[in-house]
Amino acid sequence: MTRTVVDLDDAMLSFAQQQLGTRTKRDTINRALSIAAGLSADDRARGLAWLEQHAGEILDFDVLAEQERLGR
Repeated sequence: MTRTVVDLDDAMLSFAQQQLGTRTKRDTINRALSIAAGLSADDRARGLAWLEQHAGEILDFDVLAEQERLGR
């Protein structure tokens, strides 16, 4: 665990506690960080799945292979 001193918006913290059902600042912040990290991971996974499905429509693999061959 890292100990960090930060300035927090009290109204936003209170609202986050209400929305997340947490009681302490620590629990609220850790829960919010956990949610944010999970959403980011989910977003990346969805983006990668979309790219895999549509790569042929938006990428020119011949050009990419040539660029790779040229070391660019």
